[in-house]
Amino acid sequence: MGPGQLKPRQTKYCFDIIKIIAKLQHATNAEILRAMRQNYPKLSATTVHRATARLADRGKIAIAPSASDGSIRYDANLKPHDHFLCSRCGKLKDGDVKYRLIDTLRNSFADCEIAGRITICGLCRTCAVGGRIYENNYL
Repeated sequence: MGPGQLKPRQTKYCFDIIKIIAKLQHATNAEILRAMRQNYPKLSATTVHRATARLADRGKIAIAPSASDGSIRYDANLKPHDHFLCSRCGKLKDGDVKYRLIDTLRNSFADCEIAGRITICGLCRTCAVGGRIYENNYL
């Protein structure tokens, strides 16, 4: 930071928000607020929203695939990666499959440039009955 430049604003909540997201791996503002209120009972949802938006803009946290209700979900993993999303419980798991599938994707979507990361949906082991997943049938 050069002379005359202001240090970016960092609220007292930012460090705790990063720790909570790291612990949960993926979290919405509502989940962060619930955890934060253990130490800050009067903390507002607006303060959490502003802090997470600021942290995401600075690259301190990442944006993950949205929750089932459309809420923004934040990610502690800052490296580019893919996700598995459970269609029943909404849990996200990190993975890295794009580069193993890139030729298949290019063949399937001819004349399209493949960019971004992949979110694969299905049932997690906990939600799948007996550990068996049936395609297009969520039991």
